[in-house]
Amino acid sequence: VRSVSIGVWLARGSRHEPQEQGGIAHFVEHMLFKGTGTRSAEDIAQAIDSIGGQMDAFTAKEYASYYIKVLDEHLPTAVDLLSDIVMNPRFDPDDLEKEKKVILEEIKMVEDTPDDLVHELFTQHFWEGHSLGRPILGSPETVESFTTEILRRYFESVYVAPNLIVAAAGNVEHGRLRELVVDAFAGLRTSAG
Repeated sequence: VRSVSIGVWLARGSRHEPQEQGGIAHFVEHMLFKGTGTRSAEDIAQAIDSIGGQMDAFTAKEYASYYIKVLDEHLPTAVDLLSDIVMNPRFDPDDLEKEKKVILEEIKMVEDTPDDLVHELFTQHFWEGHSLGRPILGSPETVESFTTEILRRYFESVYVAPNLIVAAAGNVEHGRLRELVVDAFAGLRTSAG
């Protein structure tokens, strides 16, 4: 098979958030696709579309993941895109306000979907008083409280080398992949700040 799946896994999810910032891991995940210092959201989408790739992300209780599926010949582009979004997010204030609306809608959708709502209620009661019992999306109050400064502080404290794993599967040559990753992630902070 001539395809490659490559992802950046952040060993931090909703369980690692302070209660007053519930949903921030998920919010940051959304914001990383809104642009970087050198690429707009449209540039990111066009870059992946132009090579026939698929890019997505998700946030869970224990981790967040950003991944791309491409033909093996496009691995350098995939590594470059992934490193750019997880190292250089723009956190534009206009995008922040737009994403607040999107995430508030996601919260409403959970409340309007019985099987999702039952799962949230079960989790809240099973893990009562524990961070695992809080919703990944946060609450309307926490989401509304986020500012670009709060997101940037969270990002700078969490998106650091000890918390990131880059993994790939498919038609890859380990040595070449390692070179690409080392080059692309060379500027990654090694500690919070």
